[in-house]
Amino acid sequence: MRIGIDVGGTNTDAVLMDGDSVLADAKVTTTPDVTDGIVKAVQALRERRDFDPGAVTGVMLGTTHFINAIVEARDLAPTAAVRLGLPATQSLPPLVGWPGNLVSAIGGHTYLCHGGHEYDGRVISDLVPDELHKIADDLAAKEVRSVAVTSVFSLVNAEFELRAAEILAERLPGLRVSLSHEVGRTGLLERENATVINAALGELAERICDGMVATLRGIGLHAPLYLSQNDGTLMGVDYARQYPVMTFASGPTNSMRGAAYLSGVDDCAVVDVGGTTTDVGMLHHGFPREASTEVSVGGIRTNFRMPDVLSFGIGGGSLVRQDDADVKVGPDSVGYRLQDEALVFGGKTLTATDLVVAAGRADIGDPEQVASLDRDLVTAGLGYVTERITGTIDRMRTSRALVPVVLVGGGSVLLPEEFPLASSVLRPEQFAVANAVGAAIAQISGDVDRIYAVQPGQRDAALDTAKQEATDRALIAGARPGTVEIVEVEEIPLAYLPGNATRIRVKAVGDLARDASAPSPVAHGPGIA
Repeated sequence: MRIGIDVGGTNTDAVLMDGDSVLADAKVTTTPDVTDGIVKAVQALRERRDFDPGAVTGVMLGTTHFINAIVEARDLAPTAAVRLGLPATQSLPPLVGWPGNLVSAIGGHTYLCHGGHEYDGRVISDLVPDELHKIADDLAAKEVRSVAVTSVFSLVNAEFELRAAEILAERLPGLRVSLSHEVGRTGLLERENATVINAALGELAERICDGMVATLRGIGLHAPLYLSQNDGTLMGVDYARQYPVMTFASGPTNSMRGAAYLSGVDDCAVVDVGGTTTDVGMLHHGFPREASTEVSVGGIRTNFRMPDVLSFGIGGGSLVRQDDADVKVGPDSVGYRLQDEALVFGGKTLTATDLVVAAGRADIGDPEQVASLDRDLVTAGLGYVTERITGTIDRMRTSRALVPVVLVGGGSVLLPEEFPLASSVLRPEQFAVANAVGAAIAQISGDVDRIYAVQPGQRDAALDTAKQEATDRALIAGARPGTVEIVEVEEIPLAYLPGNATRIRVKAVGDLARDASAPSPVAHGPGIA
């Protein structure tokens, strides 16, 4: 048995699964201290289906802790950005374009040093250890506890980042160091930004992970704890302590993976409607399509692994407004106060949930409270929701063909059983807790992202090598032998590099081995030949 938990802005959802079966599910209101909500969700599971905590083999958690910390600019450690690239890259210093509140929250410490490589692997300038020694002394004086090290084209050669980390750690024992080649992708500023964010979250990640483990132990759950990653796979708590940035999109990703699992459809559009927002994404082979461009996080451009998801402010708690002949729903919402403020619960605020109940699509609260609502208002409000979501699906699809649509999330009752652009509309059983199901059934992954010099006639050999390494990494990380399969292969010829250079990305996934310990960070880190 395993437990999947997803902490959202409005609700905390949990499921108890035994193999492929969902034994029990629970939905509780998210609390200011989210660990309290997690405890209540597990207790609710036990009330619905009593189980022996000792029989649980894993707890899989999706959390918004870390993305919220960046959005709200809180709980961030004093962090320095060290860039290796002089005499190049001086025109755009580290943290350029960052919002002022986030720069202030981490201290705004930036340093430029010699180092870095050209795109073809040639050295821009040699590393100068004395520069790093002086930086270490300055960091000690300013009580900076986390450092993000970024070297130009470290995805081609990470040697200077690794050496700089050794020098800084030797000078400052206990310093947290994040390296850009382990976090981001090609694109200096975006990769650097992602690495700085990761470094700033290091101390919070330590506290959160320790607190989560202690909380689960306190209620008798001694099974390994795993956190959901942005790509729909799992990472152990040790990996999460090092790379908290990899959890940012775990909420939408869990919902999409849960939608695929519950519906049995691996290629489709997924619409996840919560209490506050709606997320729309595309599934390919059962996994979310990844964003191909930079992603803005809290106003900061980054390029680490993120799903291609469009979010907007429509949910079950969205406010409904009528202006002359127009009716609009959202983007503001009553959120977790829905059961206090919505009309159907005796409140005084007209919400999207009230429209659904008035239309007879859902049996929530007291229907008598909305029986007198104007029928034209109800129709116009629900039509507005359908139109917004249809337009978003149109933006996400890559062809003119109709697409299957899977509806999940408690707020998906806002949507009709059919609408334009959908070849079929599925609302699977347990749709309201699909996010928790997605966390519970998540798999272990192994990734390879390398630049290969592919000689004539050797393309297949290079692909086979990458696929085997991705498979090996998944097995090392804790995947069960015999379950690993290749789910993504991408080849990008790099015309500006010599020697028929080709960037090859491969992802392998497999089921979590029953006796697996926490996945090793090494098995997940990207590698560059």
